[in-house]
Amino acid sequence: MASGMTVRVLLFASYADALGGPEVLLDLPDGARVGDVRARVRSLASGKRVPERPLVAVNQRYASDDQVVSASDEVAIIPPVAGG
Repeated sequence: MASGMTVRVLLFASYADALGGPEVLLDLPDGARVGDVRARVRSLASGKRVPERPLVAVNQRYASDDQVVSASDEVAIIPPVAGG
């Protein structure tokens, strides 16, 4: 039996719009990294236009693509925000 985990990902701005809500649950293999989360969320957008390289925060701290995530982590996808 393959091991894995479910990670709750908070979505903001265009990602929340594209995926129809403020969060999504992802089934990922143990040892998954931030880059895996980012890629999976982008694939769920089903061709909708979403930023290619959004910021990702794990437990309210910005994270690099190689950071390992666990089921207990709070993961957030934060697209770049244009200001003025």
